Amino acid sequence: MILEGLVTTLSPDGELNIAPMGPKIPADLSMGTFILRPYKTSTTYRNLKDGGEGVFHVSDDVLLLAQGAIGAPFDPYPETFPAKSVAGRVLLNACRYYEFRPIVVDDADERTTILVETVGEGRIRDFLGLNRAKHAVVEAAILATRTAFLPVDEILAEYRKFSTIVDKTGGPPERRALDLLTDHVRRAADAVKAPAS
Repeated sequence: MILEGLVTTLSPDGELNIAPMGPKIPADLSMGTFILRPYKTSTTYRNLKDGGEGVFHVSDDVLLLAQGAIGAPFDPYPETFPAKSVAGRVLLNACRYYEFRPIVVDDADERTTILVETVGEGRIRDFLGLNRAKHAVVEAAILATRTAFLPVDEILAEYRKFSTIVDKTGGPPERRALDLLTDHVRRAADAVKAPAS
C-alpha cells in the first residue's frame, strides 16, 4: 500500500529538506520497515545516500505537500522540533511521524529503492482523514510533478474538476494550494508553447 506523506531529511551541512513522498508500507500498517522510492536527482536521495536519516510524516497539511511537490518556497516555513532517535527534524503540524534509518539502498533503477527501519515514532495530534478538497489537492500535486511527460492540457482539464471540489468542500489552505499548483502547471504549459530561441 502507498501512503502519501512528507519526508524530512538533513543535508550533511544540516539543511532541512521537506519532500512529499508515498512510501510502500506493509499491508498490516505496522510501519516497522517501509520502502521509499526517491529519484536519484532528488535531495532526499542525496541526503539518505550520504548516510543520512529521516522522518516520515502522516499529515493533513496539503498546502505543505503542494509546496514541496513543486519546489515552491515555504511561506511561512513550517515549525519543526528535533527528532529523538535520528539526526532529523519533525514537522510540528504533522499528525504522526516515524523516525527512520536506511538499511538497504538499491540504486539499480532510475528510482532508487530504499528499505528503511523505523527507530522511533510519535503522535502529535489525531489524523481525522482527508476530505474531498484535500484529496483533490493531493491528486493535483501528483499531476503537477508529471508535466514533463503528461499532456499539460489534460492536467489542466483535471484541475478544473479539482477546482469545483475545492470550492465546494475546502477552505483557504486548500484553495491556496490548488492555486499554487495551477500556476505551476500553467507556467509549464507556457514553456512548452514558447518558441525555441
